[in-house]
Amino acid sequence: MSIGIVDVGIGNIGSLRNAVLSQGWDVVSVQAEDDLEAITHLLLPGVGAFGAAMEQLARAGLVEPIRRFAMAGRPLMGICLGMQLLADRGAEGGDAAGLALIPGQVVAMTHSHLPLPHVGWNEAHQLRPHPVLRGIRDDIDFYFVHSFRLAAGDATAVLAETEYGERFPSIVAKGSVIGTQFHPEKSQTNGLRMLDNFCAWDAAC
Repeated sequence: MSIGIVDVGIGNIGSLRNAVLSQGWDVVSVQAEDDLEAITHLLLPGVGAFGAAMEQLARAGLVEPIRRFAMAGRPLMGICLGMQLLADRGAEGGDAAGLALIPGQVVAMTHSHLPLPHVGWNEAHQLRPHPVLRGIRDDIDFYFVHSFRLAAGDATAVLAETEYGERFPSIVAKGSVIGTQFHPEKSQTNGLRMLDNFCAWDAAC
């Protein structure tokens, strides 16, 4: 299997690439539509604002190809902002349409008594099983960096929730698509296990 990582300037892919390589998988940089033909699985990392990231994907001609990749039942994993881009719309950097693969809107976190962005280790409380979570205990800590969150439009798409002044989805999934609000590549043993599970996943649930 070949694992593609979207590389169009919306995320620092170095640590993610190294994490996937460390698990023994082949990695391909995805910068244009044609690159999708050479891969079996696709990772969509991201940092920064929702609107700007969607503009970069559009500029690279990747918005519809990524949607088709997922709609064809091929495994896609969004990470941090990449998870948020899976939603219908996002408010960060101005209202913008997302990839519309996971129902919901991306909104600002609203609590006032905790600092933002939410940075550091926090627990993911699992709500239901999934092949990508195999071997990962409930309430394990993962590493987060974000100040916006997904307001899920379909509760059945939420695999795990995290508490930081408010409860928010930290893992979501629908069909062949999964997303993590945290960074598995920065989350040590359990994050690496999750990436390995994704790379071995046949998109069946």
